Amino acid sequence: MKKTLSLAALAATVATLGLAAPAQAKAGDPVKVSDDVTIDPIIDGVLRYEHVDQDDIDLDADAVTMRLRAGAEVTTHGLSLLAEGEGTLAIVDHYNDTIPGNNGYLGAEPYSVVADPQNIELNRLQVAYAAKGSKVTIGRQRIILDDARFVGNVGWRQNEQTFDAVRAETRIGPVMFDGTYAISQRTIFGADSPNEYFDGDMFLVQGGLNLKVAKVKAFAYLLDYDSRIAFSSQTYGVLANGAIPLGDAFKLNFSATYARQSDYKLNPVNFAADYINAELGASIMGFGLKAGYEELGSDDGIAAFQTPLATAHAFNGWADLFLTTPAAGLRDYYGGLAKKIGDAGPLKGLNGAVVYHKFESDFGSVNYGQEWDASLGFSIRNYAVLLKYANYDAKNFGTDTEKFWLQLAFKY
Repeated sequence: MKKTLSLAALAATVATLGLAAPAQAKAGDPVKVSDDVTIDPIIDGVLRYEHVDQDDIDLDADAVTMRLRAGAEVTTHGLSLLAEGEGTLAIVDHYNDTIPGNNGYLGAEPYSVVADPQNIELNRLQVAYAAKGSKVTIGRQRIILDDARFVGNVGWRQNEQTFDAVRAETRIGPVMFDGTYAISQRTIFGADSPNEYFDGDMFLVQGGLNLKVAKVKAFAYLLDYDSRIAFSSQTYGVLANGAIPLGDAFKLNFSATYARQSDYKLNPVNFAADYINAELGASIMGFGLKAGYEELGSDDGIAAFQTPLATAHAFNGWADLFLTTPAAGLRDYYGGLAKKIGDAGPLKGLNGAVVYHKFESDFGSVNYGQEWDASLGFSIRNYAVLLKYANYDAKNFGTDTEKFWLQLAFKY
């Protein structure tokens, strides 16, 4: 029998939990077992309400989910062992969780998608050794490179993306190197999904310099999937980002990325496409301003630049219309305003942001649509509260989509 919970009831739950402080202020701190051994417990969770309204779907989606991760990391003389489990519970499951035939429906559920299926899994199990600026990690692990535009953990969704991999990192003065060989991408779709994981040979390599004005990197990402061959690709690129202080209260931020992607190994489509991103931002008196352009290019409408390992929700609008790049490519003109408001009574670290996106195709200059996104966040005691809203106005791609989130998170 499906459970129901109104938005008002959820808000009351959030308020109640937020006003009840944890029993110990230092909960989750590393425990020193001996002079040489420490145990660092891992406890974090997210309670979230998500509403999705799409014009071409008869039934709006309403999802109330609770995700909990628990585990521990044991460290001695630079050697560490980390084990972490993850579970997601669907308290209200009026949504398409992406798993065919779930909840008694034949085929897809008659709701909009919320990609947070019920799930219990081993999230991470890794051994690592760190010494003198270098680190090697072996096992199932979280990998986030830079801003997660190309490789990330899809951290917004309840079930995290991880990798079965070996990773080596080192820094010598201003020089850095980061290399990963992965054999499996463990997706967000859960243990009951046919897309639980994608195996293959994945090489993720970065090398760079930390200069006074900017960090500069070159990268190569080679993806050879066993079954997901349409996403097998080779990507080579460079990126730079930095900040320039201009007085005590003003700072100029900049970032730029260029990459070239083409087919690789068993990919049946012969293509090549460019990626371009340029962003300029400024910080002044607690306000953050940004404006940027991102292009995921197309090869004459045949195939487009894809980022199958990315945390894509953070880019191209929170309504998630462009998690997979259309064959005609994507151009995203965007700008945003953010404000750190500060403390307001029991609300700590109050902050808000508004972002606007204008979307069009790279091939054919088709007007896809536009989107407004907004967020408001704050903390009550040791709990983080977040409200988010996305409104996509479709023109010649997808359908009008509104999404709203209210969530409570904790971490020790």
